[in-house]
This record gives sequence, structure tokens and C-alpha cells, in this order.
Amino acid sequence: MKSDSRRWDDLRIRVISALMMLFVGGLELWLGGQTFFALCMVIGGGMVWELSRMIAPDDRNLALGLAFLAFLSLPHADLLPRTYAPVVFLLPALVGAVFLPREKLRFAVFSFAVVWAVFGLTQLRENYGLLWMLWLFLVVIATDVAGYFAGKTFGGPKFWPAISPNKTWSGTAGGWIAAFLVGTAFAVFTSANGWLILLSVLMSLASQMGDIAESAFKRRMGVKDSSDLIPGHGGLFDRFDGFLGAVLFLFVTGYFINLPQVIY
Repeated sequence: MKSDSRRWDDLRIRVISALMMLFVGGLELWLGGQTFFALCMVIGGGMVWELSRMIAPDDRNLALGLAFLAFLSLPHADLLPRTYAPVVFLLPALVGAVFLPREKLRFAVFSFAVVWAVFGLTQLRENYGLLWMLWLFLVVIATDVAGYFAGKTFGGPKFWPAISPNKTWSGTAGGWIAAFLVGTAFAVFTSANGWLILLSVLMSLASQMGDIAESAFKRRMGVKDSSDLIPGHGGLFDRFDGFLGAVLFLFVTGYFINLPQVIY
């Protein structure tokens, strides 16, 4: 068991990196438009690059090529009717499935989900505005931060030890409580109705499932982090896995409920 001092030994670098990401991400969110779209293109391409490197770490050219395909798929999808946009997201998935030496299906599924979710972020910003992008980000960030501190502080039984041995039930519940508080604040201070609170908690769970899915993939690949691009946090996939789960959840939810009626 780690000592109390070592339990928090990664906190400083995590905080510094998190503050830098919050500054850049917050600025891009506020600006919106093409600058935010460009950031999403870079994030999507970077995560596909990480996926390829985890599967075939020695084939750098393939990883760069797949990242470039993912990068280009976003602006091309934006030119198509929304019904046909997901077809473009299949391009890096199919190319990777052909040329990667193993884990073809898993790469195809994860890369498709990554590009679709990152594209979804751009559409949420464009269609719902800054306030509701802020809600999305605060729910996911609060889930992650509260889960980290609650898990470190209280410990206890593991949530899913076979896949993610570091996650505890206390951290998971802490994330739900934080999402509940964020949803309550937005329901009180905006025109949203009470369903937003439930939606926030469910979105928190979806973000945790995104984290779990990425942990399962890394465990299968035998790696601790998706890359070392972000000090203290690992890679882009490590940092944005929760956002992927949350955004995909909102997309699926949008087929069954009228989101504007909930948040406006």
C-alpha cells in the first residue's frame, strides 16, 4: 500500500498540466467557430495516432497516416448532411483495419467512436452555444476530479478490478455526486428543467464508462498510458476518454429525447 505522501506524489504535475489544459480549452471554447474546430481536429487525430501506436508501436508511418485521415475526416464530414457524416468517420477505421497487424476490430470501433465524438463536440458548440458546452465540460471534469479525490481519500472496494484496478466505488460515487451538484446548479440558474439533473448524473456515468473502456483497451495492449504527451495525465486518450463517453451518450440520448426541451 502506498504511504500517504506517495499517494499524492503525482498531484503537483497533474494540477499544472490540468490548469494549462483548462486555459487552452477554455479559450477555444469561448472563441468557438473555426479555432475550436481546429483544436478538435488536432485532438481527434492525436487520439487515433495513440490508438495505432498502442497496437503497432514500431510502425510510426502508419500511425501518422491514420492520424492524418482522422484529422481530415472532420472538415469533410462538416460539408455533408448530418445523416451521411458518419460514413466519413469510417475511413481511418477501415484503413487501420486493413493495415494494422492485430486488434483490427477494436481499432476500427475505437477510432470510429473517437472521430464521431470529437465531431460531436464541434456540433454541440455550434448548435447549443457556450453555456451548454460549459455544462458538458463541468460535468465531465467534476466527475473526474471528484472521483480522483474521493478515491484517493476514502479508498475502499474496487469498482471493476479486472479492467481498472485503481478505480473504487467511493471514487465512482463521488463523481456521480459532483455531477448531481453541477446539474442542480445549472437547473437552478438557467431555464433548464429538473430533468437536467438526471441527465447530468447519467452523463457522468457515461464518462466513467468511456474511462473504463479506454482502461480495458490499455490493459489489453499492456500499456499504462496511451502516450506521454501530457505530463501527469498520460496521453490525449487518457485525458479525453470521459468526454468521448459523455458526448456519445448525448448523441444516443438525442435520438430518444428532445434535448432542447430539457436545456432551454
